[in-house]
Amino acid sequence: MIPMLEFLAPQRLWWLLLIPAIGLGYWLLNGRFRPSRKPRTRLDLVIPRDQSWKRHTAVALALASLASLVVAFAMPKDFTTVPRDRATVVVAIDVSRSMLAEDVDPNRMAAAQSAASEFVQMLPPRFNVALVSFAGTAALVVPPTTDRGLVMRAIDNLAVAPSTAIGDGIYASLRSLRLVAPDPENPDDVAPSAIVLLSDGATNIGRTSLSAAQEAKKQGVPIYTIAYGTLSGYVIDQGQRMPVPVNRSELATVARVSGGTAFTAESKSELDKVYREIAQSVGKEKVYQEVTEKYAGYALLFAVLAALGVISLGARWP
Repeated sequence: MIPMLEFLAPQRLWWLLLIPAIGLGYWLLNGRFRPSRKPRTRLDLVIPRDQSWKRHTAVALALASLASLVVAFAMPKDFTTVPRDRATVVVAIDVSRSMLAEDVDPNRMAAAQSAASEFVQMLPPRFNVALVSFAGTAALVVPPTTDRGLVMRAIDNLAVAPSTAIGDGIYASLRSLRLVAPDPENPDDVAPSAIVLLSDGATNIGRTSLSAAQEAKKQGVPIYTIAYGTLSGYVIDQGQRMPVPVNRSELATVARVSGGTAFTAESKSELDKVYREIAQSVGKEKVYQEVTEKYAGYALLFAVLAALGVISLGARWP
């Protein structure tokens, strides 16, 4: 927004005084030479009186174009979203037995593996990606790497195990970030990082997810959580039907405390959409930089619209 702008050449903004001056001049001339109610003349056939709103609109657009051009001339700076050059994303996947529930086709686990592999491919090439799996315990399956094929093969080979240790999964993800190799071009820079954690249940073993989320917040690592599955999910255990409804509240707390975002998904298509949104979020950042081109573009757009308005004044439509 304009109030947030700073300018590298603020003295050039004095040119904005031309805008009200020109507007006032137009208003005075328009009132002075406004045609009285007389019989129609040949001029009226070219610019009909009942289309004066087009003339006013064209002038307003021209003034808006001039104002945008002056703002661009003053070299404005503002927050803008740009692609990140480098970051680390830890993909943490719940591999507890409840992930075999078939409320998601073909089952939660298979759909999660497919969506996670697609997510890995969405990330920018220079991003490091690590893979952590957790059930009763947590394990670093793949340390941070730019080798997408390695991560995707590891995702395909994940196997289920008993229990759910969300807290331990977060701690393992945080430990994996210590293994990120420094950037050869900027060895002192610490690349931003994030954890993308998918689960369908609640912690029933190991350290608490709340303490893990607080530690993530302390380290500046947001956690994007995905509560995956439906309330009607179940698995067959020793011939008995065991309900495994998705638990959303714990994951929502983890995301909130860590400074991340909580998502839910009840199908493969919804999960794909969530991963795309997360990829957009972690793949871009807001930076404060010069945005002269942005306002020059506005000026061009308003100028084109003003020109079309002027052309419409002289057009003869059937």
